[in-house]
Amino acid sequence: MYRKNAWEQYSAEERARLNAFSDAYRAFLDNAKTEREAAAEAERICRAAGFRNLDALIKTGEPIGPGDRVYRKWMNKSFMAFVIGRQSIERGMNILGAHIDSPRIDVKQNPLFEDESLAYLDTHYYGGIKKYQWLALPLALHGVIVKRDGDTVEVSIGEAEDDPVLCITDLLPHLAHEQMEKAASKFIDGEALNILIGSQPECGGEKDGEKAEAKKDAVKRAVLSVLKRDWGVEEEDFVSAELEAVPAGRARDAGLDRSMILAYGHDDRVCAYPSLMALADVDDVPERTLCAVLADKEEIGSVGASGMNSHFFENTVAELTALLGYEGELAVRRALQNSRMLSSDVSPAYDPAYPGVFEKKNQAMLNLGVCFNKYTGARGKSGASDANAEYMAAVRRVMDEANVCWQTSEIGRVDAGGGGTIAWLCAKYAMNVIDCGVPVLSMHAPWELVSKADLWEAYKGYCAFLGI
Repeated sequence: MYRKNAWEQYSAEERARLNAFSDAYRAFLDNAKTEREAAAEAERICRAAGFRNLDALIKTGEPIGPGDRVYRKWMNKSFMAFVIGRQSIERGMNILGAHIDSPRIDVKQNPLFEDESLAYLDTHYYGGIKKYQWLALPLALHGVIVKRDGDTVEVSIGEAEDDPVLCITDLLPHLAHEQMEKAASKFIDGEALNILIGSQPECGGEKDGEKAEAKKDAVKRAVLSVLKRDWGVEEEDFVSAELEAVPAGRARDAGLDRSMILAYGHDDRVCAYPSLMALADVDDVPERTLCAVLADKEEIGSVGASGMNSHFFENTVAELTALLGYEGELAVRRALQNSRMLSSDVSPAYDPAYPGVFEKKNQAMLNLGVCFNKYTGARGKSGASDANAEYMAAVRRVMDEANVCWQTSEIGRVDAGGGGTIAWLCAKYAMNVIDCGVPVLSMHAPWELVSKADLWEAYKGYCAFLGI
């Protein structure tokens, strides 16, 4: 099937809108390098668009009705927003569902150690990464440290121009003959992904007889002094911290023609942002209730209390139906079962540099628009939700009527591997769901690439879907 390059259809006016949207997305990425930061940015966007905090309404019991706009931030890591429609919520919602976590390097709970006068943080990587890609790379540290008394210290270091950065060291080629003969998966062991954070010892104060003892862990003590001075935390506070090492630096325009964006975290914030903006830009009372849900933990199987495999979304819909005046569980079950959802998640784009793992005619291409994955999974469709043909026809019709450039995709060749999204978890409610997102080059690398045209077509497609 022939698909037109999306750039070919844009007027000068639409190109200007596309570029403005891309600029806003890059700013979002710079402020949302972790799931916590992404949830905070989503809250800021929704508050500016007139959404009210659902938790505050739950406390007061204030009823809601058609046209009301509400949001809920869950555990500071997941986010949901709703625009209430004219129809009964039992007739279902139009849902856009993305995730806001990305592969990264997490700091362990007892991380700080010194080795040969160098101070390190011990780590445990999060999600599917090629470990070698994180070596000799400027890293920033984001997250929170919660002290024993409950006081929370927000951490973001390595992003400002005058901030120091951190890194994981690599071996020089002259001494790496054995290392370079290893398989890529064995190139560096996960336990060796230690982040170098200091080399200057604490100095002064020791007596002659105490010099040997004073030198022990002097660099570690100096680092602890910095932590105490700058953040007011002790070593033990690492136990109740969530610190994430991510690539340092801003999202950038890519290509001499500025047609692409190079950034950390496109997977899946390149779908989360247009999903949220499509909902925030709704300017009238819709027929059906509309929803955007941005979930945590997708990269490790959607587990945990903030992942889509928990009941946080279902519980929030129950709270919503109660404020709408419905009683009992049946309204919740009907609302979910009768919903229609786009699982807004990325797909790997065809890369001419690696043709062997793709089946070209069934692979998403850069610049051909938003892509639909009827099924994901691995090999024999294991773990796929596999949308039905009737639903595929319905969303296809919506995209065509809205003049949205779209394409279909699979994750790769049948026996090459696979992957999953949150689609199968939402399909458990018996709702219609299909994956629909932006193609990405270098997916799961520290820096990923997307097309501005595909980002724009995703936003247009999500807007069209909300209107059906």
